[in-house]
Amino acid sequence: MKKLIEIIKLKKDYYVGEVTVHALRGVDMVVNEGEFVAIMGASGSGKSTMLNIIGCLDKPTDGEYILDGISISSLSKNELAALRNRKLGFVFQTYNLLPRTNALDNVELPLLYNKTVKTKDRIERAKAALESVGLADRMHHKPNQLSGGQQQRVAIARSLVNDPVVILADEATGNLDTRTSFEIMALFQDLNNKGKTIVFVTHESDIARCATRNIIFKDGIILRESVVKDRINALEVLASIPIEAD
Repeated sequence: MKKLIEIIKLKKDYYVGEVTVHALRGVDMVVNEGEFVAIMGASGSGKSTMLNIIGCLDKPTDGEYILDGISISSLSKNELAALRNRKLGFVFQTYNLLPRTNALDNVELPLLYNKTVKTKDRIERAKAALESVGLADRMHHKPNQLSGGQQQRVAIARSLVNDPVVILADEATGNLDTRTSFEIMALFQDLNNKGKTIVFVTHESDIARCATRNIIFKDGIILRESVVKDRINALEVLASIPIEAD
């Protein structure tokens, strides 16, 4: 089984005045190709710090991080940015869409930084990504014309458009109601079933049970990790939730 993410004795310290905060304290972690991993933990446990490092948005104080065979510690800022754009797709709690730009243009955005993709191909890939998340009829709508769930689908389409090796999701259902949350999780499960590797930070235990493996952080270390034995099928949950009339 191929290791896509390998974390070795990783430490991250922050300095607040004269106080040193040990956000990560020598973490070892592996995510294999095709896994759907949920990272959980209370506020301050280190889970968001870990996701920022996995996403090449932050660098560790010590230890090693290997992404798809590449050690990130030796990379320059420009090399990191290129790696992030090529290898990683991001989905955030707040969607992070450009408000004055329609869905198609929002999804195209990561491809603007990929010089190997021509304009025509860029548009076609963005359309295909939106179709894959069920938004073929919403391509020309701006974010304020879309529901929260639809905006998150646009964000997921944007994360897919460069065909990344890993999708990183940070509380991606945090702003959504129960039904819409499971709609989004059904989409993530479908992507995972098609072979996409997903790392998903959440504080919701039901959402974590949609993953294949859970990793629990506490005080900057991994408290425990386990294969999800009672895995939730998000589509089955959806079928049991009544649709509320407007």
